[in-house]
Amino acid sequence: MILIIDCGSNKSPKIGKFIDQLGEKTEYVSLADDWKDIITYKGIIISGAPILVTEIDTKPYLDKFQFLTTTTIPVLGICFGHQILGMVWGATAARCKEARKSLVISLETNSKLFKGIGANSIFNEDHCEMISLPKHFKQTATSDHCKIEGMQHLSKALFGVQFHPETSGKNGLQLLKNFVHICNGQR
Repeated sequence: MILIIDCGSNKSPKIGKFIDQLGEKTEYVSLADDWKDIITYKGIIISGAPILVTEIDTKPYLDKFQFLTTTTIPVLGICFGHQILGMVWGATAARCKEARKSLVISLETNSKLFKGIGANSIFNEDHCEMISLPKHFKQTATSDHCKIEGMQHLSKALFGVQFHPETSGKNGLQLLKNFVHICNGQR
């Protein structure tokens, strides 16, 4: 089963819908919940959120997500989830030009997360913040709008995307399918 940490995005239900289409079971917890037995899941997806990390005290969130530095479970952070994943590992956040539309994202196609997706593919953006590349991660996607559109840890199955695969049609479904395969130990 894959755990979806719903951080309050109105797009969060679409993540589970896509994962269900792929034949994988999901369970939701909210950002406010106390997460127990997190190690019993085969994968974790952290959703977007209506939170601007550049305008709040992020310490409570960083404390709550500290498990991301030690987990051996595959994790996919989407938008806010991507930002928190990066910040737990030392990235800094900054404001950027607002993007609320589909854009061409340049992908590193040898990343397991982007298998079967074209090198320059369209994904939906919905953000006005970005992060720097944290230590121990490599950049896997970029755009004219945002330098770090995607990242992955150098040795752990930790992935982050600034864009929203759950609202990006066929490309988004393929990305989530790839993540499910990673969770199931497939290539």
